[in-house]
Amino acid sequence: MITYIIIAVTVIVSFLSFSNRSLFDKLLFDPYRIFHQRQYYRFLTHGLVHADWMHLGINMFVLLSFGRMVEDVFIVIFGNGKGMYFYLLLYIGGLLLSSTPSFGKHKNNAWYTAVGASGAVSAIVFASILISPLSGIRFIFIPFDIPAFIFGLLYLGYSAYMAKRGQDNIGHDAHFYGALFGLLFPILIKPGLLIGFINQISAFAIN
Repeated sequence: MITYIIIAVTVIVSFLSFSNRSLFDKLLFDPYRIFHQRQYYRFLTHGLVHADWMHLGINMFVLLSFGRMVEDVFIVIFGNGKGMYFYLLLYIGGLLLSSTPSFGKHKNNAWYTAVGASGAVSAIVFASILISPLSGIRFIFIPFDIPAFIFGLLYLGYSAYMAKRGQDNIGHDAHFYGALFGLLFPILIKPGLLIGFINQISAFAIN
């Protein structure tokens, strides 16, 4: 339920912002205005706007693909109300934490801006990897499944490397820190998830 609500709200706001530049500018992530004009709401609202339809479509497709499973597992573990509450905290926390390093780096840069829910979506994806590390992840250009935990390691390494280079217009640091939050937050609220993760990886290594 929460996954569908997040997708619906994000699609509606993004769609409206595509034809309303004022709305787009008001919601995007702008560290300079956050720091100097105290517009702290931008830590959250930038996840509601996207650069274009492709950017929006990819984020929402990934969220739909992984979010439903994570939400269902949280509800099974914590119960209906508490499970949805923790799931929402996972998403919002991923959005907030993934933006924090960029804020610290660019708070005096009047030209830096960013949009998109990628950090929050990364948190959801990596929570799913923690829950089910042996699930297969497949790409169009690779004709076989990659175990989720291997994909996770490659993704973290690639994001860290590209964030350090900083030569494109993609928020790799947001992907990286959102992913870390997606691993750590579920463990903090349910330490048994880490034991389950280790047991699954150990069984995989033995086989």
